[in-house]
Amino acid sequence: MAPAPTLTPKSGTSWPDAWRRCLTVAPEAFRDDRVLNLWNAAWQPDGRVLPAVSPVDGSPIAGPPRLDGTTARQAVRAALDQHRAWRHVPLEERRARVAAALDALAEHRRLLALLLVWEIGKPWRLAQADVDRAIDGVRWYVDGIEPMLADRAPLDGPVSNIASWNYPMSVLVHAMLVQALAGNAVIAKTPTDGGVACLTLACALAAREGIPATLVSGSGGELSQALVRAPEIGCVSFVGGRDTGAAVATAVADLGKRHVLEQEGLNTWGIWNHSDWDALTAVIPKLFDYGKQRCTAYPRFVVQRQLFDAFLAAYLPAVRTLRVGHPLAVEKQDDPYPELDFGPVINAAKAKELQDQVAEAIERGAVPLHRGSAADARFLPGQDTSAYVQPVTLLNPPSSSPLHHAEPFGPVDTIVLVDTEAELLAAMNASNGALVATLSTDDRATYERLVPHIRAFKVGHGRPRSRGDRDELFGGLGASWRGAFVGGELLVRAVTRGPEGERLPGNFPEYQLVP
Repeated sequence: MAPAPTLTPKSGTSWPDAWRRCLTVAPEAFRDDRVLNLWNAAWQPDGRVLPAVSPVDGSPIAGPPRLDGTTARQAVRAALDQHRAWRHVPLEERRARVAAALDALAEHRRLLALLLVWEIGKPWRLAQADVDRAIDGVRWYVDGIEPMLADRAPLDGPVSNIASWNYPMSVLVHAMLVQALAGNAVIAKTPTDGGVACLTLACALAAREGIPATLVSGSGGELSQALVRAPEIGCVSFVGGRDTGAAVATAVADLGKRHVLEQEGLNTWGIWNHSDWDALTAVIPKLFDYGKQRCTAYPRFVVQRQLFDAFLAAYLPAVRTLRVGHPLAVEKQDDPYPELDFGPVINAAKAKELQDQVAEAIERGAVPLHRGSAADARFLPGQDTSAYVQPVTLLNPPSSSPLHHAEPFGPVDTIVLVDTEAELLAAMNASNGALVATLSTDDRATYERLVPHIRAFKVGHGRPRSRGDRDELFGGLGASWRGAFVGGELLVRAVTRGPEGERLPGNFPEYQLVP
């Protein structure tokens, strides 16, 4: 067997290369050694900068300039002033400014994508897709916003956005620009675990076009009083885990504040009286995109016991094809970016957590069915690989393991075997609500009969579901979602005021209204 070729970083893609380009493109937002916070319509050199490293190779990158609670309160008050002015700007002018911001983002899409590679470890293909989905998604709203705003008005205060690190552009920036298009000033907290430079560049390009954006960094605990509880805030939009989400939910419920809280859930894929194994084999690698670090990932398969041998025959060859490694490592400098299914997880601490959970689950009785090898991954010579986790598949994780009932947020699949339809549904509903689910069954009537009992907002028939784009609605059932649903027209309705007594589609303590 020939030795594996030696890989080198693709020319022009280093972190210093990306940083120099940021300094050139948006000198107002970047200093020699740090990013700035954006508030009161100006870039502020405040906040204590924390050190940060890239999950790609452990090398130093820009860290978040964390504000204290007092400064965050000042930023929120300034955002209210911006909001009171912006809400009276005519729609046509708002539309023109948002469109201009999108043009600027499109011009610098490759730099934004490169920042995502270094900051959160996305492979190049997926990093570009994150940027493009943000741009294309907001353009859809720019083109069709008028009927969505008929008989509606902006909120009384700015929208506060607190989002996880995994989709800075297609979730966070997308939401901010649609919220601004609808007439609101917008506030965002940079995710603690990564994405600060990408978000800083995106907000700099938007702020130049007059978009009333505030971007601040800080710990959730210290800034929550300002970003969640402050009376100036008109709506809280949150994407993250259930523990933090529960605290936010309690705060907004106490205050009666408009809210959109997307929380994690264990998305499941059921297999029942199924025979189209080629279709399943084809989709398995796609389910590992970005190492399953997605809110709509499928980390749990619930399989009819009598089909387990056929399932493994379809699943194992597919999972063995997964391509893992350094997102910028090439054999020759003129080679294209490597085609990978995923690179690192978000940081070395998360990698260790996953590895410990897997080891513990096996020690308590889970059966390892597949474990990828680092020897097959694409790494640079001597590279720090502490944030990389090879794909793992476990059969029957014990009920005492977090892998039994919670989303791992990493490339770890678990399989549960069932014998009856009642067991199938119980296993698919293990986390008391989810965002998406899928049921693979040959009989359409069986699918239609079982779907109403699966507690997920979207359920696919033999195909994965996702957040969706443009006019596709999105939400969650059970503990996976609190507040207004979004997607399409519902995103605009969630951040505007309608007729007196309006009941927004959503999952609220006092009612649940599914569109």
